[in-house]
Amino acid sequence: MKIGLVGKPNVGKSTFFASATLAKVDIANYPFCTIEPNVGVAFIAARLDCPCKELRQKLQKDGRLGPIDQNDPRKGSICQPRTGSCTAFKRLVPCYLVDVAGLVPGASEGKGRGNAFLADLSNCDALIQVVDAAATTDIEGNPSSPATDVNAAAQSIQQEIDFLSLELDNWIFGLLEDSWSRGVRRVQSEGEKGILNFLHDKLSGLGSSLTLVTRGYEQFKHQYDDSTPPWDWSREILQLLAQHLRRELFPIHIAANKADLAIDGVLNLVNANGIVVACMADMELGLRRASAAGMIDYQIGSNEFVIADDSNLSAKQLGALNKMQAKLTAVGSTGVAKVIDEVLFEELNHIVVYPVQDEGQWTDGDGKILPDAFVVPQGITAKPLAYKVHSDLGDGFIKGVDGRTRRAVGADYELMNGDVLKIHSR
Repeated sequence: MKIGLVGKPNVGKSTFFASATLAKVDIANYPFCTIEPNVGVAFIAARLDCPCKELRQKLQKDGRLGPIDQNDPRKGSICQPRTGSCTAFKRLVPCYLVDVAGLVPGASEGKGRGNAFLADLSNCDALIQVVDAAATTDIEGNPSSPATDVNAAAQSIQQEIDFLSLELDNWIFGLLEDSWSRGVRRVQSEGEKGILNFLHDKLSGLGSSLTLVTRGYEQFKHQYDDSTPPWDWSREILQLLAQHLRRELFPIHIAANKADLAIDGVLNLVNANGIVVACMADMELGLRRASAAGMIDYQIGSNEFVIADDSNLSAKQLGALNKMQAKLTAVGSTGVAKVIDEVLFEELNHIVVYPVQDEGQWTDGDGKILPDAFVVPQGITAKPLAYKVHSDLGDGFIKGVDGRTRRAVGADYELMNGDVLKIHSR
């Protein structure tokens, strides 16, 4: 699972990436600070409490574990994550982020990093476009005078949103146009099945699937109902087809960064195909770094934090933290975790499941409690999950056992969010 971070230069993509992953990347106030894509792991809270909460309650009820100590740094969590962490039963699960070099108008024609930029996106499952909600940069990412009224600011943001879609449309259109005359021969011999197979083959390098191509083609046909045969389609018709295919291949969601500097109400005036979330990446980065340094207790995505010990902080540091707390309380969160959460769990329909080796104790072979939390597509069944754990488990799959009910389940059992599953294999 990879989510691409895209957008024009100098809007805070690298800051967003650093705040989500705590990776060390270059952050600078000039275009193309990022040249090669940065890849990192963001940890996002699973939407349901970690199953270790249920396990703790059971152990306490049986008298094998005492009540939660108020000084417990993990606030009751007893699982032992191999990756991520769990505090107060909030399990942090991994999501890969790809921070791609800044895009400028004309990339599909070779400007900026051109097709190298576009190729970096090809294996991403969704895109988050980081835009300048404060409208302080021009379309190429150069600093400019901020818009003075809400309509001008909205127009600037809308232009920024639209040009990325247009560049991706033009990229796909170019791939189709180059070989359309050869591709339509398959249509003449195989009918609509031929055109779908041609589109799938042509776009396979972009991470396409026959399902996505078919969905995009069906949406295209719904808008274009002319009886003109495909071999006579004009450039305009192919451009329309490319647009519908792009919407399926590259879902684009908006992280409206610098929201604390934006004009009130401006985000209500912009249109996007995906979700739009107000973000303050620089604040998130400051909070994450302060938390890592032990200055504050801050949970990812929270609307508050606690200063650990103000005796060691300077007046300047305390003042900055108090300002961030006031802003955080007013807006609810920095938005960084929120936009990733909504893309991962709602737009991409993923869930979190917990494979174990002991269905009674919920442990692995070393006795670690719930060490693994897998982020998987909703609708996944037991055998494909076994393959994700290890290919040998998939090859030798016999059955699964539900960790809560102890009921045996077959290969076609559809997993639910938060399931704990033991996999039996030859």
